[in-house]
Amino acid sequence: MKDKPEISDAEYQVMKVIWSAGVPISTNEVVERLEEYTAWKPKTIHTLLSRLVKKSALQYEKDGRVFVYTPLVKESEILSLENDNFLSRFYNGALNSMVVNLLEHDKLSDDDIAMLKRILDEKLSEYSNFNPECGIEITMASESDSIANDKNRHSQLNAL
Repeated sequence: MKDKPEISDAEYQVMKVIWSAGVPISTNEVVERLEEYTAWKPKTIHTLLSRLVKKSALQYEKDGRVFVYTPLVKESEILSLENDNFLSRFYNGALNSMVVNLLEHDKLSDDDIAMLKRILDEKLSEYSNFNPECGIEITMASESDSIANDKNRHSQLNAL
């Protein structure tokens, strides 16, 4: 699927039920699972399923008298789209601005920071040239970008 559908919070809740099933799931099963933790009426859930089909997030097949739903998008695709939308809306698309904001407002625990540092170290080690003592230089097969003189980025990485 080329374009990922934008879905509402309520539609996302429905999709989570369908993704968690791992197999095609009937309307009744979706309704039963959502009624466990929402106050939604079956009619509301049917409407949400219908919207998701129209948005090409779901497909359905009629099996006798039962409609069975299968996701057309992966959860990771929707999460990626939502992450991009969030970053664009609140941080002009800059992930580093969000991380700095979280650090400055003590929203990250020591464990969160340690995990981020491990992830960044792993990503940085994937590149051919990285020397944390003198700065960052990233060399890729198709292009070379040197950001060794960018003291601000280096200090942000060191803060992690």
